[in-house]
Amino acid sequence: MSLDHSSAKPHERLAAHLEADMDAVDQLIRARMASRHAPRIPEVTAHLIDAGGKRIRPMLTLAAAKLCGYDGDSHIKLAATVEFIHTATLLHDDVVDESNQRRGRPTANLLWDNKSSVLVGDYLFARAFQLMVEPQNLEVLEILSNAAATIAEGEVLQMTAAMDITTTEDTYMQVIRGKTAALFQAATESGAVIAGRPDADRAALAQYGDALGVSFQIVDDLLDWGGASGEMGKNTGDDFRERKMTLPVIRAIAKADAAERAFWTRTIGRGDQNEGDLEAAFDLLSAHGTLEETRQEALRFAQSAKSALNILPNDPLRDMMQDLADYVVERIA
Repeated sequence: MSLDHSSAKPHERLAAHLEADMDAVDQLIRARMASRHAPRIPEVTAHLIDAGGKRIRPMLTLAAAKLCGYDGDSHIKLAATVEFIHTATLLHDDVVDESNQRRGRPTANLLWDNKSSVLVGDYLFARAFQLMVEPQNLEVLEILSNAAATIAEGEVLQMTAAMDITTTEDTYMQVIRGKTAALFQAATESGAVIAGRPDADRAALAQYGDALGVSFQIVDDLLDWGGASGEMGKNTGDDFRERKMTLPVIRAIAKADAAERAFWTRTIGRGDQNEGDLEAAFDLLSAHGTLEETRQEALRFAQSAKSALNILPNDPLRDMMQDLADYVVERIA
């Protein structure tokens, strides 16, 4: 891979550094997503996997293992496991959210149907469990299987917290730690475990993955409101329309007067949304400074992710992983 490192983004530099291993992961994914009896499975899976995602989660598994000095090949299987879990959750999420677009392309549930998306997602979860057993490491199996359960729990919690304007920041953090950060943490921690590193290194990489995942999701939630600058565009406001309780809204409701609370009760609580309500909601977030507060939270978790890696060996991979934490929040600069 030819790459100008002076201008490349951190995930691009990581991909170039890990090119051979990432190619091996891709080959394994394509081999394991095949089905002799149900051609719909590789059709649906390929539609999503070929959509051009950055593959950050499996890349982090490879990077963590390499940073810890691992020289076997089980990290390839673990990285593919992580990507299968992630892809399965995307297929299910698009059905739950009734989404029509993912990564700039029509969603699988739109092109095929909800049944296909759910069942293919189930198949990928099963494939993930087959793969995570193959390294024959019980600690890794525990990490990844726990993450799969935590992700599902986080999604259900988000569903029940939506439309409830009494949702707290603690509940919000539990949601994003479940649905997003759990897989980041499992991806990095499993790399340390397969390398046989001591508990301190394992804890450091687990903390890095958790903090990076939290920052990543906070940034995504902020981008739905146009980012910290609040430049509302045609793709913003989906969370408001879906009545999701994200951090900028939770904090704005906490600061609301009676009239503002009535607005949130109508639009989020009852789902009675009219033309101009999105702009009115954005004005309330701006007036209470919750967009900037949310940006600061993302920065704080990104810094925590970077600091966690300081006990690990001084290595270009460590630098790229720390740069990745900065890049996550640069999207909202």
